[in-house]
Amino acid sequence: MIAAVLCVTSALVPTTDRVHFSHPQSRAAAFIYLASFVMHLGAQIWMTFVSGLSLYFALPRHTFGEVQRILFPRYFTINACLSLTTLLIFVKHHPIHTWNTEIAIQVGGMSSAFFLELLIRLYLTPPLLRLIVQKNILERAAGVGNEIGVHNPGPLKHCPHYLKIHQAFRRVHVFIAMGNMLTMGCTVLHLHYIASKLCVL
Repeated sequence: MIAAVLCVTSALVPTTDRVHFSHPQSRAAAFIYLASFVMHLGAQIWMTFVSGLSLYFALPRHTFGEVQRILFPRYFTINACLSLTTLLIFVKHHPIHTWNTEIAIQVGGMSSAFFLELLIRLYLTPPLLRLIVQKNILERAAGVGNEIGVHNPGPLKHCPHYLKIHQAFRRVHVFIAMGNMLTMGCTVLHLHYIASKLCVL
């Protein structure tokens, strides 16, 4: 986390150079910037609205949990890397002394997305994965968890230990979901900015 803060801070150090996209090197940077942004937005839409919802209503709960255990760490790691790439290239092409309110909002939004994704990956995903494992062990022992779409604890609804784990799981999951929606909001904000600057249409 400290390395991430230092990396973003170093990108904001004032420089007198403003890079123009007509340069071959700058075209490569523009390509990487746009590709990382598009992949980031695509991953967010796919994971949140397509993959997540489709699998939730199609797979038994334990199977869905196993899929999430594999996808969650990768999703937030990849998204944090893509956010950072987009942010660093954007700041390189917009040095701090050239910022107006619009640019400052974009940098703030992209920085927020990056740090949120990094926070989720480092501090919320590991406890969520541990809680999934603990929940699944208890549910398998009680013969529940194969239902699709809905949570039915069966005999575990009277077990205080299970209810405590389930409440902790729901709390962490809600924080992750809220963080994910906030990062999507930041990404859509930058999409609006890019659309307003697009000159190929």
